[in-house]
Amino acid sequence: MCCISFQGCNVRDSTMVLGKRWKDVAETVIIGGGCVGVSLAYHLAKAGQKDVVLLEKSELTAGSTWHAAGLTTYYHPGINLKKVHYHSIKLYESLEAETGQAVGFHQPGSIRIASTPVRVDELKYQMARTHWHPTPQWLITPEKIKELFPLLNMDKVLAGLYNPGDGHIDPYSLTMALAAGARMYGAQIYNPALVSGLTPTSDGKWDVQTPHGTIRANRIVNATGFWAREVGQQIGFDHPTIPVHHQYVVTATVPEVKALKAELPVIRDLEGSYYLRQERDGLLFGPYEKEEKMVLQDSWVRDGVPPGFGKELFESDLDRIMHHVEMAMEMVPVLKNADIINIVSGPITYTPDLLPMVGPHQGARNYWTAIGFGYGVIHAGGIGKFLSDWIVTGEPPYDLIECDPNRYGKWTTVPYLCAKARESYGFNNVVGYPKEERFAGRPTNRTSGVYELLKGKASMGFHAGWEQPHWFYKPGDNAGYKPSFRRTNWFGPVGRECKLVMEKVGVVDLTPFGKFMVKGKDSHKLLDRLFANTMPKVGLTNISHMLTPTGRVYAEVTITQLTPGEFLLITGSGSELHDLRWMEKEVAEGAYDVDISNVTEEIGVLGVAGPKARDVLQKLTQEDMSDASFKFLHCKPIQLGGINLRAIRISYTGELGWELYIPHKDMAAVYQAIMAAGEDEGIDNFGTYAMSSLRLEKGFRGWGAEMNCDTNPLEAGLDYFIKLNKHADFIGKAALQEIKAKGLKRKLSYITMETDDVDPEGNETIWLNGKVVGNTTSGAYSYTAQQSLAFAYLPVELCSVGQKVEVEMLGRKYPAMVVQEPLVLTEPTRTRLQKKSKA
Repeated sequence: MCCISFQGCNVRDSTMVLGKRWKDVAETVIIGGGCVGVSLAYHLAKAGQKDVVLLEKSELTAGSTWHAAGLTTYYHPGINLKKVHYHSIKLYESLEAETGQAVGFHQPGSIRIASTPVRVDELKYQMARTHWHPTPQWLITPEKIKELFPLLNMDKVLAGLYNPGDGHIDPYSLTMALAAGARMYGAQIYNPALVSGLTPTSDGKWDVQTPHGTIRANRIVNATGFWAREVGQQIGFDHPTIPVHHQYVVTATVPEVKALKAELPVIRDLEGSYYLRQERDGLLFGPYEKEEKMVLQDSWVRDGVPPGFGKELFESDLDRIMHHVEMAMEMVPVLKNADIINIVSGPITYTPDLLPMVGPHQGARNYWTAIGFGYGVIHAGGIGKFLSDWIVTGEPPYDLIECDPNRYGKWTTVPYLCAKARESYGFNNVVGYPKEERFAGRPTNRTSGVYELLKGKASMGFHAGWEQPHWFYKPGDNAGYKPSFRRTNWFGPVGRECKLVMEKVGVVDLTPFGKFMVKGKDSHKLLDRLFANTMPKVGLTNISHMLTPTGRVYAEVTITQLTPGEFLLITGSGSELHDLRWMEKEVAEGAYDVDISNVTEEIGVLGVAGPKARDVLQKLTQEDMSDASFKFLHCKPIQLGGINLRAIRISYTGELGWELYIPHKDMAAVYQAIMAAGEDEGIDNFGTYAMSSLRLEKGFRGWGAEMNCDTNPLEAGLDYFIKLNKHADFIGKAALQEIKAKGLKRKLSYITMETDDVDPEGNETIWLNGKVVGNTTSGAYSYTAQQSLAFAYLPVELCSVGQKVEVEMLGRKYPAMVVQEPLVLTEPTRTRLQKKSKA
């Protein structure tokens, strides 16, 4: 068989498959022909990538796309998922003109209905997080709602969140237009083309087997909807996705609807937990049942999707959704007399937290996922662009870690998946409070060595499968999880814990940190390439950052060199596999002789912090814990209460403290020994809420807030940790040098605020003279300084100390001012100043 090569593009000139020339070599093979997979093919081809191939096992739109209700909205409570929605809608507006294919896009707008005071707070909360985005969104009055949707019963309506430009699109027509565009730009789509096998090659490529032949691909993308688990299992992954039954009802012509001069906006009745839109001259509405009533197709998780299933539906069950039907009839009375002509009950895919899994997957080179879309139609355009940009440039175009497929791990079992999918479906329209916790499926098998000792004393948070104390109860406290948009039951106890750490000594469970051991001949060389800081000497620790090629912050890691060439790396709980994948990619591409071990579950971590921390620990060890012997950012192997562990003098509270890295089996014994030794010093527990407040008042930046893939380290004020003059050519170095030469347009500022019963938490809009000028990144109440504070990005011309601005929270603009950071000096700084003063 003759093979012809033109400028690196290989095609076999004599093989025709499905009426097209067969490609046996591809840059990217996308598996799955729903709207998400086809959108990625379109975007990659349009971006100029050659040899883009999409394989669909039956026909395009089979699975969940073809029967979707097709809703499109700018709204999303997540910060960067707003960008995904925005890009989708802007693409859909222009796609017909670009491809010549009609898409059936209707844009009558949408209204989220608030019918309780708490719901009004929720809308105000979301408005404060939206004004600094391009998303068109407005809080509107009942009168305006009635004007836009005259068929609504206004008895319970208090307010609405209006998004002009929202609406609905025909999913089949959308997919066909994207396919036409993909072909127009050079992509090849084969169907039916079942992927029967996936085999990795030694150089990181993939052999994709089909009945028509094998394609050698530089990368593969799993975009197979509810077949995602089966495709993943071909290479050893059990992706946590599960189909759920979703129903919507379509009515015949409704005379009152037919008489309208303009199409009704889509409404989402938050208390009724349903959406409703106009469908021709009738109505279409779809509910989200409570978790005890919704139906999972869990047999497909156990046994696989039935062969041949593609454009079939489930049997409908109107009784299951009658409660929501009745609520819809109350809100839109014309429904009472409407005839139902169709009930659609089809499978849509859920992940445990309802967000999709998007990006490269840790554990398999050049394997990407675009799966788990409960709302694939509105995500398709934006996610196709997001992934295409990432594939073409080598880094994500913006931070979207909430959708990282690596947020899940082996702890994500099938029982957990089922419990969380039920909860997430039933929680579709629950109030979206700050600091939200959801409790189904918890705890997982990831519990620290002190969990059993602490679980009855604390309000627990969930971090990458781990249970971690947020705050602790005392007799007389209003205990339990009681969310609010304002200060709630944890506000006083957290202040008590901050006072404990500032005046005495506290213990915090930090086990959820991601932990890696890096060793080998090239370990120093690898880390010098990955990190912008210099590597610490043996026995020392520093804070280092991995950057993207364009100089944005991919990760913040604490690095300790334990022995020559052996390093301990510590990262945040939500970054564990996210960071590991980035490091493994560099190891493979650079052929480094190193070994990276994930020891996250082998090592427990306790933080001991406060002015009396040294006194307590010294009682349990022969090691000299004095300031002269055990300096800040030093690490030593010590015995504590007869147990061997490693101690690093560091604390994210900014107070005198140590982190103790303990074999998991010994963690409870070490904890109990510390608590017993510290009785005279008034030792007690503290949680992550107190740690967050303390780190903010000390001016400590947090990854995922002050720094992420949307920011560079210079604007984040991380200059101290960035060594542009170090010899190694670290990733992002050239880009940072260029950024520095051009100068910054914005900088991270430190602001205090005049508030009442509400405190900033991050992502609030900042105003000046009626114009949006920036956004907060994280915020809290400083119990030491007795005022609210936040980090915020502002234009450089507004970063001077004394600059006054306003921060929007719950519909009000609160006075704020840029101040010198930090509000409270760290313990090492205070100690240094005291020594200088004495000298």
